Amino acid sequence: MKLIWCLLLSFVTMVVNGQTKKYDIVIYGGTSAGVSAAIQSSRMGKSVVLIEPTNRIGGLTTGGLGQTDIGNKQAIGGISREFYENIKKYYDDPENWKWEKRSDYKDGGQTRTEEGEATMWTFEPSAALAVYKSMMDKEKIKMVYNERLNRETGVKKVAGKIESITMESGKIFKGKVFLDATYEGDLMASAGVSYAVGRESNEEYGETLNGVQANSINTSLTGLVSRNAFNHNFIPGVDPYVVKGDPTSGLLPNVNEKPGLEGEGDKKIQAYCFRMCLTDHPENRIPFQKPANYDQVNYELLFRNYEARKGPIREMYSYGNSLLPWINSSMPNRKTDTNNKFGFSTDYIGRNYDYPEASYAERERIIEDHRNYQMGLMWTLANHPRIPAEVREEASRWGTTKDEFERADGWQQQLYVREARRMVSDYVMTQKNCEALTVAEDAIGLAAYGMDSHNVQRYVDANGYVQNEGNVEAHGFKPYPISYGALVPKKEECQNLIVPVCVSSTHIAFGSIRMEPVFMVLGQSAATAAVLAIDTNVSVQDVPYPNLKEQLLKDRQRLK
Repeated sequence: MKLIWCLLLSFVTMVVNGQTKKYDIVIYGGTSAGVSAAIQSSRMGKSVVLIEPTNRIGGLTTGGLGQTDIGNKQAIGGISREFYENIKKYYDDPENWKWEKRSDYKDGGQTRTEEGEATMWTFEPSAALAVYKSMMDKEKIKMVYNERLNRETGVKKVAGKIESITMESGKIFKGKVFLDATYEGDLMASAGVSYAVGRESNEEYGETLNGVQANSINTSLTGLVSRNAFNHNFIPGVDPYVVKGDPTSGLLPNVNEKPGLEGEGDKKIQAYCFRMCLTDHPENRIPFQKPANYDQVNYELLFRNYEARKGPIREMYSYGNSLLPWINSSMPNRKTDTNNKFGFSTDYIGRNYDYPEASYAERERIIEDHRNYQMGLMWTLANHPRIPAEVREEASRWGTTKDEFERADGWQQQLYVREARRMVSDYVMTQKNCEALTVAEDAIGLAAYGMDSHNVQRYVDANGYVQNEGNVEAHGFKPYPISYGALVPKKEECQNLIVPVCVSSTHIAFGSIRMEPVFMVLGQSAATAAVLAIDTNVSVQDVPYPNLKEQLLKDRQRLK
């Protein structure tokens, strides 16, 4: 009997060892931050594994967000700038122009590539994916796809450090330092690190642009004006009830009775959507399809918004001359990065509150719900008889692309998770950092975009009409440093975890930080700190900042 038990134990040990892999640095989440972190880890001579829960790396950068939100290009350095330099090289190759001539492409806005500039800031999802893979192919990176963390029991901690993480498949990854580069913060949460979901009250951190933001004009701490309830709202007079004028008939889908008190915190989060890659090229266009579960009541507010107008459609909104309720930003090869615009658009307001804490199966349902809503919206704008004819005509010119994503219908898998969990550490980035009233002394990168939040909810106003709430757009301040302290948990919670995406910040500060170029910057800086922690045998909280700063500057990061 003893011999049998010994043989069985030996067999189990071999199986477990076969499933266990050891690395210096384990990165969970193949987002832009994860890719950048993996590249930096390799360049600094460490063994590194990048674990992506899906079959595609790059997150939003390869998932449709081709118009780079920056604020100030000069804030972007290191691997992040290298990526945009490589995008420029990609499009310098004539073979990468299939659907239009290079000379015919016009970009615009903050992402305009100036004459002689070494970078390019607009790109197709496929171009971003090709560039990332090319950059990674030059490095020693173990890439693992389609492996999801066991969020219940998959994080093993010993003496305040993560020893290993286990996937749902049973695969185990051991490391000296771990990075959570997911948009959701799943590894961070499973490791017992403190975090927040939703909006803080203004009172909690001495802010003015957090919490419920239903007023038309709010003033920031330094006098910047944010017209919070103005952009991306309904025109006056849109009835919210199932039967117009009859409150007893109930509210239309996703409308609340009250928004809450001004400046008060809640657990609601800004809306998600898909950043669609559309085209008007007949040979590459897939016409918008009507989803099988289509219900036009979900678009009743859209119909009523058009019907409530007093004049031409292009004059419905004083801040946008457009037939379509979306933003088509031009990408190469007659494609777009299409985003939310006006009062009823691609943002599925109010239907993502459960996403951060949801199980994998529940998240898939939320993602599919968002896709069906957006598919239905696009079909409605192109085909429904209650949509004005000139809108239908323009919408019908567009469709999803045949050559970008794996799905036959041209839709991507990556949902625009604008915000989920946010770590709460000893250092919390706030509105005061954005406006330079507080300046981090341990900078590991710069943020430069305005404080930005998409709408959070719909409600019935005092006049009995529907309004959106939660939009904040406060711009006009200079690039500001992000603290290294905002990337590491409290020491008593975990000593070998760094979090470059779900950073320690308030809702409104995260609205400025949460840009893909910045995530790449933070990923590189997180990996640099991880290497130094390994080399000096200290916790990530105790990495000497002078040494970290020296290495970051050597690697072209911009810290001021």
